[in-house]
Amino acid sequence: MNAKVKYWTTVIKNISIFLLSLVLIFILLKLAVFYMPFLIGFIISLIIEPLIRNLAQKTGITRKTSAIIVLIIIFSILIGLITWGIITLITESSNLLESINVYIEKIYNFIQKNILDFKIKELDLPVKVIEIAQNCVSKLLNSVTTFTTNFLTNTLQKVTLIPIAFIYITITILSTYFICADKFYILDQVEHHVPRLWVKKFIKHLREISSALGNYLKAEMILILISFFIILIGLYIGKATGLKIEYPLLFALGIAFIDALPILGSGTVMIPWAIAVFLDGNISLALLLIGLYIFTIVVRQMLEPKLISNKIGIHPIFTLIAMYTGFKLIGIVGLFLGPIILIILKNIFSTMIDEGILKSIFNRG
Repeated sequence: MNAKVKYWTTVIKNISIFLLSLVLIFILLKLAVFYMPFLIGFIISLIIEPLIRNLAQKTGITRKTSAIIVLIIIFSILIGLITWGIITLITESSNLLESINVYIEKIYNFIQKNILDFKIKELDLPVKVIEIAQNCVSKLLNSVTTFTTNFLTNTLQKVTLIPIAFIYITITILSTYFICADKFYILDQVEHHVPRLWVKKFIKHLREISSALGNYLKAEMILILISFFIILIGLYIGKATGLKIEYPLLFALGIAFIDALPILGSGTVMIPWAIAVFLDGNISLALLLIGLYIFTIVVRQMLEPKLISNKIGIHPIFTLIAMYTGFKLIGIVGLFLGPIILIILKNIFSTMIDEGILKSIFNRG
């Protein structure tokens, strides 16, 4: 009887630890969103830490002075790029909103001419089937129009909230400075107020997660930025040479967004786009898009082995499930956060996963 009670006590304890861990991760994610400027400041401080340390060592200046110099340079570049991006984004989004109905009508005519009419002639479909197909295409395009219009309108509304954005940027800059300049003081305060065992366990898990997730995300971010700038520069070059590319920044951002999603890639957008403009008779733009896509893939294949030393070890089906779950729970952002949370959970519960979650809970007595 004692053995049985002990067994179920252990099982309940394991289940409680597992559920509490999930609740704790959920709370931490909520806090991370609430304190986003400080989280961004912490991430930036980790990235620029080697620059601050090297500058202080080579010049002999204090850490605070080194932090100020590095931050002025980094944030000057970032603010300059962000300002250009916001102005261009507002201009392109406004222009697209004004002419979106024209583009949707062109897409509908293109589909009608190159797909529906062709299939109708080939298959000799009944009139009722033709009407259903046309209605489906019309409804789909209307949904796309509504989604695009709402998305661009919301983007413009958020982008133009300059006072709020200024507050967030100011807090991010100040938090980055204090974290960089007073790094050792902050660590001493954490050790003073938090039990040493907790600190050791937190640092252990933080290092493991940073190793498994941090380096991977940093590498992926570099690859996505490289892809974004290749596509952006290529589209601007095409526009400068006379090709009809009206929204290069929006296109580059949209492709980078798709490229950032696990499993999907830039080809998800660029290949259909190239095929569409080719069928529309714009062969030069189609060749440019295919060339940019091939160049992007080649650069990624060259850099990826050097930047990503080891894979995460999660099957694509679980990544897809994590993306879908994240999307259903918190929307578009969940597409990115889902796989990240999955990687964190895999790292925290690695022992249980290796043994089998239910086996590790119920087979311990």
